[in-house]
Amino acid sequence: MSDEHGHSHGHGHGHSHGHGHSHSHEHSHGHEHGHSHEHGHSHEHGHSHEHRHHAHEHEHHAHEHGEGHEHEHSHEGAPKLPLLKQGEGAGKTVFFDAFSGVAGDMTISALLDLGVPLLVVERAIAALPLEGFHLHRGHAHKSAIVATSFEVHLEAPQPHRNFATIDAMLERSPLDEPVKVLARAIFRTLGESEAMVHKMPLEEVHFHEVGAVDAIVDIVGASAALVYLGADVVCSPLPMGRGFIKAEHGFLPNPPPAVVHCLAGVPTYPVDLDFELVTPTGAAIVKTVAKRFARWPAFAPERVGYGAGKRDLPDRPNLLRVVLGQEAEGAVATTSSTHVVLEANVDDMTGELAAHALEVLLGAGALDAWASPVTMKKGRPGLVVAALAEADRADQVAAVMLRETTSIGVRRTPVTRTERPRRVVTVKTPFGDVRCKVSEGPYGPPQIKPEYEDCAARAKESGVPLREVALAALRAFF
Repeated sequence: MSDEHGHSHGHGHGHSHGHGHSHSHEHSHGHEHGHSHEHGHSHEHGHSHEHRHHAHEHEHHAHEHGEGHEHEHSHEGAPKLPLLKQGEGAGKTVFFDAFSGVAGDMTISALLDLGVPLLVVERAIAALPLEGFHLHRGHAHKSAIVATSFEVHLEAPQPHRNFATIDAMLERSPLDEPVKVLARAIFRTLGESEAMVHKMPLEEVHFHEVGAVDAIVDIVGASAALVYLGADVVCSPLPMGRGFIKAEHGFLPNPPPAVVHCLAGVPTYPVDLDFELVTPTGAAIVKTVAKRFARWPAFAPERVGYGAGKRDLPDRPNLLRVVLGQEAEGAVATTSSTHVVLEANVDDMTGELAAHALEVLLGAGALDAWASPVTMKKGRPGLVVAALAEADRADQVAAVMLRETTSIGVRRTPVTRTERPRRVVTVKTPFGDVRCKVSEGPYGPPQIKPEYEDCAARAKESGVPLREVALAALRAFF
């Protein structure tokens, strides 16, 4: 079964997102343990030319001769942009705008579309002892946007490879040292996540068949492209799909377990789509290379690239957008703000009106809302009505605050929030089912909190104190 990006899950986690892969299963990431979708390819035989557009040959010529030969982003007659020169991103930021998630092939596609020469990726893959597949660079239309696609086509069966084998292969390869170091770091991030899921030593984690080739190509190709560009990476918070994914050894919850482990400490948000939006390989790349995560950096965009996923999504274009630009001095402090605190001073509201305002603010998308007593001018008692909202919901929540309170103005303070990864587990108690919120991550022992609404409902139904239901839920969880 392929996920939304089109990757087919082959083994266990198969997260093959079809992001950009236009071959459906070749990427099957089979991973029983590692899902990486490694698109591999060695294509020392650059016969990917036959599948690639003529632009490919131009790129080779430009790269080898150091000329600023132009590279077509779309079709005949369309505007052309010169290829990026090596190190042209130094001192700049490349922003991964992952509104539809991220996968390894989408990363390469977007960077190629941005202007990194295809030959950079090909030469890196050709430096590895791989064979039995070729690369294909093409174009795809998503919501009238013409994006680049990148695929690995299998020509022969591939051997199973474990982490130790792949890491040793990369270490012994003639890859440029910066590319080698980055590729090994990304593979380690991916391997450690898989090892956590399977509770096995890192060295023994397997990346099976096509999946192993895909992951190697994706990771080495992306590493080569990023090193060539030389820019700092900033990534947007990542969307998490829902539902289940069919893998070789059964169904997996979406997002896949390895993705959740990999993204510890990374800001994510839920999306009501039964699609795997972030693959393990995509997660490993951004977790390793991103300097920080932000909704959008405060910078001046210079050029944009789009990498296409294979499948179409019902509510958004299946694309990864990368934007290269120059950040303003001191922009880091502002671009890292992912949330906003909204506040309004009021001195003529009753407690009932304030309580109602808090309830409506939460219903409008505020993550939290509260009221604090203050002494205002002339000694009048008042309240500060406040709410915490995600940056992209701040306008909506501010409008509700002005409507539901008597204040004539709302203050905004940009903030950054570090969050524990959270999940919800339903437990069975003698009083009925109760949902428990489980907050984990590298922040000490997990925190378990029974949902108040469930506990209150069960307590009312059973005629027992609420605290008794909450205690029963905690006992059932452990």
